[in-house]
Amino acid sequence: MDPELEAFVPFLPQVDLNDPFAARELFAERAADRSVPDLAGMEIEDRVVPADPDVPVRIYRPRQARGAVVWMHGGAFVMGDLDTEHPWAARLADGSGAVVISVGYRRAPEHPFPAALDDAYTVLTWTAEHAAELGVDPARIAVGGHSAGGNLAAATALRARDEQGPPIRFQVLNQAGLDDRQQMWSARNFTDTPWMDHDKIAAMWRHYLGSRPATPYAAPARATDLSGLPPAYVATAEFDPNRDEDIDYAVRLLQAGVPVELHQWPGTFHGSQAILSAEVSQRQIAELSAALRRALAG
Repeated sequence: MDPELEAFVPFLPQVDLNDPFAARELFAERAADRSVPDLAGMEIEDRVVPADPDVPVRIYRPRQARGAVVWMHGGAFVMGDLDTEHPWAARLADGSGAVVISVGYRRAPEHPFPAALDDAYTVLTWTAEHAAELGVDPARIAVGGHSAGGNLAAATALRARDEQGPPIRFQVLNQAGLDDRQQMWSARNFTDTPWMDHDKIAAMWRHYLGSRPATPYAAPARATDLSGLPPAYVATAEFDPNRDEDIDYAVRLLQAGVPVELHQWPGTFHGSQAILSAEVSQRQIAELSAALRRALAG
């Protein structure tokens, strides 16, 4: 493990996803301690996207933005919200120069699949329809997210392709949870890795799926046809149960003719980029923002 990250492992919160409500509260408490970048010159607005039910969003507008990204927060489908994602959405907007529409999607277990995906897709459609109001080019809209949010981004891209929905320029899948089957080597063997391990991932899928069987829209790794999807930036962490399913998804995208940038970060674990003092975390955040900036500017 990267020594800068390893020093923080003893201080990581012990989240029990078998109690999703306690986990949600602890996640929010720890997120409140994170630093927020200088937001001078950036317009930030809370909006509600009309739907049934309405979907709350937080919009970050850097100066002279041309493109936008519909961004889904992480949190194992049960944790996280617009406030916990605020420091990361702001950094993404600042680093990429894109308008970031952070989605406050419904969470499990109260709202299992497909509630979160429906919310993400609703916001994608709204963003395309309101591109002029947002000041962006409707041909420069991306989707992205971290962890569970990466799942929702991948599923949104699949659904937009299948339903001839809004065109998506790019997809950002950062340490995404894509496969409920948990058969890949990293999923089976990472039983005591920091923050996320095999048992927590299994609990995540139980909460998200509820009583429903997994479909490709719930677990994008189950999709058999990945052709016609938008170009992707896929980032993985070395000590992450999701690592191998993400690498496999990236390879399958390539085999389907989809351009992919795949970055495997050595010495890192799931969510370790939150440790901002580590040099590798700074590089991870900068690379993700740069990939989005290139995709939306080109």
